[in-house]
Amino acid sequence: MQALKQKIQAEGIVLSEQVLKVDAFLNHQIDPVLMQQIGHEFAQRFAGQGISKIVTIEASGIAPAVMAGLELGVPVIFARKYQSLTLKDDLLTSKVFSFTKQTESTIAISAKHLTAADHVLVIDDFLANGHAANALIEVIQQAGASIAGIGVVIEKSFQSGRAQLDAQGFRVESLARISSLADGQVSFLE
Repeated sequence: MQALKQKIQAEGIVLSEQVLKVDAFLNHQIDPVLMQQIGHEFAQRFAGQGISKIVTIEASGIAPAVMAGLELGVPVIFARKYQSLTLKDDLLTSKVFSFTKQTESTIAISAKHLTAADHVLVIDDFLANGHAANALIEVIQQAGASIAGIGVVIEKSFQSGRAQLDAQGFRVESLARISSLADGQVSFLE
């Protein structure tokens, strides 16, 4: 997706050979026009798949997931990273490690929102080592739901996440695939 790649080049900041900061448009400040384009692109790529729900993890996946949900006309569920007074019964849970935060969180979705009848599209902001995607897959499988595919805004192709998901047989659609962050520069595949 050319608009996303241009935004990454113009506003992304390479912090190391492993970390790309995109807080100017994706995971702190949100560019709503770009998110609308991203949602449209995911909807086109997964059109006709019978998707009934979109699942993401709070917080950075919410904006692209909501825009894709709007385009596809389906509800969006975000897995919470902490329990609250209102989210405590009949939960589907998994653990996820965040590379950028260097912490492990328990994610949870209420079982009343996700059932075996659902065909789910997973949307996430980044794919690196696959921890978030695999945690969401585990939660979706606990519900007995099926998975249409995984939509990723930015994939760090030099890390192992995509290979793990491919090996499990999941369809992965990434809008921007980064091959390297070496020397402070973003290099794209394709």
